[in-house]
Amino acid sequence: MTKGAAAGAVAVAAAAPARAQGSPRKKVHRRDGKKPEGPSLFSSAVSYGNLLFISGKGAHFEGDIKAHTDHVLKTIQEELERCGSSMDKVLKCNVYLNDLKDYKAMNEVFSGRFGEEPPVRTTIAAAGGIPGNSLVEIDVIAYI
Repeated sequence: MTKGAAAGAVAVAAAAPARAQGSPRKKVHRRDGKKPEGPSLFSSAVSYGNLLFISGKGAHFEGDIKAHTDHVLKTIQEELERCGSSMDKVLKCNVYLNDLKDYKAMNEVFSGRFGEEPPVRTTIAAAGGIPGNSLVEIDVIAYI
């Protein structure tokens, strides 16, 4: 057997366990584990393989941007941990502000919440506001 053929045989053998595990699947993570009776508008958390997608979380109570940001980040952390991930495993974060003037105060609360190596992030001010009168909404993509 030539070196090239041997290397090819090793590569095929190494790939076999990966194929045996099957293709990644979509999994909806539900708080109570039960499928809703009627149709859902969206899912709160969905994984595909080892990627985890957490839907946008807002704060629907009276308060300032710091209180809203803290609440949203705690909610995201709880959801991540419930699904087998954590804040330091977040890869991508989208922040939607009701008003761009809240950018600095939001960052004061946001800073350090994702560990020493924070995720990539996009921040925008949403035209027309955030649904439910939240001052901020955040969604993330993490790995499990």
